Amino acid sequence: MASLIAVAGLVAACNPTVKVEAPDKPIVINLNVKIEQEVRIKVDKDVESLVNNNPNLF
Repeated sequence: MASLIAVAGLVAACNPTVKVEAPDKPIVINLNVKIEQEVRIKVDKDVESLVNNNPNLF
């Protein structure tokens, strides 16, 4: 009986504890991002000649 009480006492003493705490220092995320964009415009020959003949059109 005494050994049963001792085992029960040991099992009760082994309750795991989980603590959630905020960090002391701020979280730093470094993002090295390179963004490139390429725009291609296809123009019909009629429109191209119109633009070349009238440079002040746009």
